[in-house]
Amino acid sequence: MSKFSLAVAAALSLSLAGCGGLSFTPEPSVENATHTAILDEVAAAAAISAYRVQHGLSPVIVDTGLVKAAAFQAGNNARHGQLSHDVGGSFTSRMASAGLARSYAAENLSAGSETFEQVLARWKASPEHNKNMLLPQIRRIGIARVDAPDTRYKRFWALVMAGG
Repeated sequence: MSKFSLAVAAALSLSLAGCGGLSFTPEPSVENATHTAILDEVAAAAAISAYRVQHGLSPVIVDTGLVKAAAFQAGNNARHGQLSHDVGGSFTSRMASAGLARSYAAENLSAGSETFEQVLARWKASPEHNKNMLLPQIRRIGIARVDAPDTRYKRFWALVMAGG
């Protein structure tokens, strides 16, 4: 592994430290009770971009590959009724599968928020999630929500962000 790859892996580990400790008890009734919500990813990117620009950073654009990666993780969390970066494989392995092995990337997860505005407010209020959204290297995002109405949390969100 190159020094660059090691640095990226270390940065990913640090940037995800605030999320990794979150864990909720799985609920067995989740199987086959999920569906991906239709989101306005462009509006989400515009809101995140406006927030980044307020902090002197570049805006972001929607990347369809990252939307798929976000939907994959939100779906895994919904199916298992838990919030975890490791359901469906480690973040590093999932990003490698998405073609982002050598790219700077981060992931924010959430459960329970009804709207994008609510989940964005939660991420802004969380130091580690906020730090991820304000990474200077980030240029592209993918966001997804998967609903699991028979679970305690009802909605599972994932935001995947990557550089260049």
